[in-house]
Amino acid sequence: MSSLSVYHVSSPDLPNKVLTHFDDISATLAEQGVRFDRWQAAAKLQPGASDEELVSAYQGPIDQLMTERGYHGVQVISVSSEQQQPAEPPAELLEEQHFDEDLVRLFVAGRAQFNLHIGDYVYAVLCEKNDLILLPAGTRHWFDKGERPHFVAIGLFTAVEPLPRITPGDFAGHFPRLED
Repeated sequence: MSSLSVYHVSSPDLPNKVLTHFDDISATLAEQGVRFDRWQAAAKLQPGASDEELVSAYQGPIDQLMTERGYHGVQVISVSSEQQQPAEPPAELLEEQHFDEDLVRLFVAGRAQFNLHIGDYVYAVLCEKNDLILLPAGTRHWFDKGERPHFVAIGLFTAVEPLPRITPGDFAGHFPRLED
């Protein structure tokens, strides 16, 4: 189940609120300029579906969002703990960062968590199947795949390979990680 935990930066161990209803999550994030939607696939997807099949299942809404926001590229991102040895995630994922363009992810399977640092709050958004999150350019965040990562997501972008701008310091390290 998707969820949103909101932390004040002064109390990273205790969320001010935890939301689990889609409408509440979406409205709270919208107040911060973050889009959170739920998309349904137009066709039933089988495990092991090709990248083309995954994109095709969501083609209508993908095309609409690409036209609306001016995105040029689509990429399927697939991560599984079965594909790799358990290890620490790449450090840059768990460091606060931002991009000069929007960050868009549609989760097709599995789950992962985006942690958004906006003003004096951190919004920990647990994304699961059919969740779409759109972080506007410049949104400070870090991404947590969890201890045993498993997710498939579709990313939309304007640059070929957007490069993150890492925020100095260990701000992200003070907040809870996604635990499996």
